[in-house]
Amino acid sequence: MYLYHFGIRELPFTLTPNTSYYFGLPSHNEALEVLLTALKTGEGFIKVTGEVGTGKTLLCRKLLNELPGFFHTAYIPNPMLSPEDLRRAVASELEVELGESVDAQSFTQKIQQRLMAIHQQNKSVVLIIDEAQALPDDTMEALRLMTNLETESRKLLQVVLFGQPELDEKLACAAFRQLRQRITFSYALKLMDADQIFQYVAHRMQVAGYANPPVFTPRCCQLLYKASGGIPRIVNVLCHKALMLAYGEGRAVVIPADIRLAAKDTEAARTPASLMIPAALCGLFGVTLMAALLWHSGVSL
Repeated sequence: MYLYHFGIRELPFTLTPNTSYYFGLPSHNEALEVLLTALKTGEGFIKVTGEVGTGKTLLCRKLLNELPGFFHTAYIPNPMLSPEDLRRAVASELEVELGESVDAQSFTQKIQQRLMAIHQQNKSVVLIIDEAQALPDDTMEALRLMTNLETESRKLLQVVLFGQPELDEKLACAAFRQLRQRITFSYALKLMDADQIFQYVAHRMQVAGYANPPVFTPRCCQLLYKASGGIPRIVNVLCHKALMLAYGEGRAVVIPADIRLAAKDTEAARTPASLMIPAALCGLFGVTLMAALLWHSGVSL
C-alpha cells in the first residue's frame, strides 16, 4: 500500500476504534469528563449520544481504559438481546453462574448478592452498553429494573448508555418515562470543524509514524469538512482514499483534486458544488488506483 511511500508504520485512517489514535477533540474530552464525574458521584443512569461515525465506540473504549481501579466494569457491545439474554450477558460479565433456565426473580437475587459482594470491597459496578438505541423495548424495561438494586445510600449498579440520536427518540416515548427520569447526566457529541479536522488528520498521521510536513493542507481539510460534515468516520474514509491517490501519482502531499475524487467515490460523503468534478474525471479514482497497484507490482503499462 502507501506505508513506505509516506514513511509510516501502519494505516492511519482505519475504521477500528483504536484508543491509541484517540485525539481528544473538545467534544470527546467534555463527554469523558462528564462520564467520569457522574460515575464517581454514583449517578444511576448516564447517556451519551452522537451521530453515526462520531466516535462513540472509541469514546466507550477510552472510558473503559480511564476508569479508576475501584470500578468493576461490565461491557455489552451488542444490545440486540432479549431480556433473558441481557440478564445472562450481565451475569457473565459479573462472573455469576446462572442455570439453563432462570427467571427474573432468581436472576435478581443472584445479581444482588454479587453486587453486594463487590460493594463490600469498596468497588462500584458500571454497566456500559454501546449502540443502546438497538435495545428492544422489553429489554429496556428489564434494564431499568436492574437499576432498582441499591443500598440505603447508593446504587449498586450504574449504567452508561452510548447511542445514536434514535436513543433520545426512544426515550421520549411515554412508555420509557420512568427510565428517562433516571438519566441524571447526558451529553451529545458534536461534529468537527475544519480546523479540528486539520489537527485530527495530522494527529493520526503522527501516531502512525509520520514525521514530515503535513500531508493534508488547510485547503484540503476545508474540503474534507465540506465532504464529511465533520464526521470522523467519513473523514477517515476520505483520507485513506486521498492517500492512495497521492501515492498512485508519486506525490508527497494530498491535493484538493484527491479529496474531490475521494468524495465522489464515497457514498456517505457530501458533494456540494465546491466538490463537484467534471464527469470525464469521475472514473479517475479507480483508474489511478489500478495504475498504482500495477506499478507497485512491477507490471508495465
